[in-house]
Amino acid sequence: MGNSLSKMKKQTQKLHSQLEKMQSAMRDLEGEGQSGNGLVVAKVNGEKDLISLKINPECVDKEDIEGLEDLVMSAVQNAQKNLTEKMPNMPIDGLGI
Repeated sequence: MGNSLSKMKKQTQKLHSQLEKMQSAMRDLEGEGQSGNGLVVAKVNGEKDLISLKINPECVDKEDIEGLEDLVMSAVQNAQKNLTEKMPNMPIDGLGI
C-alpha cells in the first residue's frame, strides 16, 4: 500500500509540473483579430485579456458611435477566437493520467 501511495504521489507531482508548464505556455500565447478590413485591430493574451486595441481614425464618426462599438466588439471576439485556435488541444491521457 505504501508503494502504491508513493507512486500516486509521484504521478501527482508530475501532473502538477506538466500543468504549470502548459499554463505558462498558454499565458504567453497571443491572438490578434481585426474587423472592418483592418480598421480596428485587437490583441488578447493567453488569458483572453485585451492587451492592445488600435482604431484607425478613418472609422471614427461621431454620428455612428454604435458602428465603431460593433467594430471593436468584432475585433476582440475575432482575436479571442484566433487565440483559442492556437491553444493546444491536449487530451487527458496525454498528461499521463
